[in-house]
Amino acid sequence: MSRYVVVHQTRTHEPTDYERKLAGALEEVYARHGHDLADVVAGLNRSSVYPPDGDAWTEESFRAEMKRLGA
Repeated sequence: MSRYVVVHQTRTHEPTDYERKLAGALEEVYARHGHDLADVVAGLNRSSVYPPDGDAWTEESFRAEMKRLGA
């Protein structure tokens, strides 16, 4: 196992259903809509995955969620 994998992919728990759904939605957004933050937020808002508060995604809520998840 490479050092990169150990440092950057070590988890304290298995991904939750929410984390798996968010990851899938992000993969779809990146593939279809782009990588700019505005594109990511707009793409997530077209998906069926919402931030923990249930509101629409904003750039601020996306940044906060990525920070909370350790991304």
